[in-house]
Amino acid sequence: MIALTTAASSQTAPFAGGWTLDPLASRLTVQSIKDPARVETSSFAGLDGLIDEAGEARITVHLETVDTRIDLRNVRMRFLFFETFRYPEAKITARIDPDALTGLEHSFRKVITLPYRLDLHGVVRSLEAEVEVTLLDEDQVLVASVQPISLPVADFALEHNLRKLEEAADVTIHPEATVTFSFLFSRNDGIMPAQMRLTTVTPDGRALESAGELALDECRNRFLSLSEANEIDFVPATDRLRESSHAALDSLAEIIRRCPGLLIGITGHADAAGADAAGSDLPERRASTVASYLAGRGIAEARLHVRRPDAADPPGGRDIAPIRSPTRRIEFAILE
Repeated sequence: MIALTTAASSQTAPFAGGWTLDPLASRLTVQSIKDPARVETSSFAGLDGLIDEAGEARITVHLETVDTRIDLRNVRMRFLFFETFRYPEAKITARIDPDALTGLEHSFRKVITLPYRLDLHGVVRSLEAEVEVTLLDEDQVLVASVQPISLPVADFALEHNLRKLEEAADVTIHPEATVTFSFLFSRNDGIMPAQMRLTTVTPDGRALESAGELALDECRNRFLSLSEANEIDFVPATDRLRESSHAALDSLAEIIRRCPGLLIGITGHADAAGADAAGSDLPERRASTVASYLAGRGIAEARLHVRRPDAADPPGGRDIAPIRSPTRRIEFAILE
């Protein structure tokens, strides 16, 4: 989120050549409080960033790489809280005044106040933080938060998402998180990379979201979380999908592709404007609309089973992501 000097000989141009974030040696950590004094810590395995020659700093946090150490929590954070199918990244930008770093080549450590902008969940806020800049050598500088940075969820339109998370996990969560960071930048030796590369594994072995096929429990976690997200919406009293539903359904299609061989149950529900009345076929038509959308994204129709809210499992079948609440417009299940 910040920058550095190079060496005493280049003090007049501290950003000459530009600097690149080392994602393997950098860390961003979020702490939240639950029920009512249990602290949980999450981090992000995917970071990239740079400081250009003008002192413009940019950090990208890839939100799909949130790491709570538990797969179900990771999935809920992605789909319920961050809504990564719509907002896959958080961005931090800052303009660093080179004068603020004067003397760093002699003291090797300075604390400065840095104004920055945080773009999260479609909301941009102007903030500031105290950061400690430590010159490790001519080619490396470490930038770290001096104290935790408080981020209220209300500042980024995340209150509704927090309630979804609380409902899904059956916990109470304090509506404010704290963030700390430690970013290591390396000098580019005058060559600015054309494109930043995202790391795949962090120093302590935390992997990014795996590629390829998912295990059965991983599939279940994702289908259940998409049901809990309740992001598949229809025009009231109709089976017409709203365009805002496409991002979640596209994410679902990718998950189904990564769960080969599994049959997917799709159950529809009506809303207040088209309440589930005896004989109404709206829930089934809505489920059919979702199945058609997924088929249009390359999912074999034979894998998609449309069901009414009171439908029984097919013969020999077992629902391992059970229907939980008629308040959700669409729910998904894995059928064996």
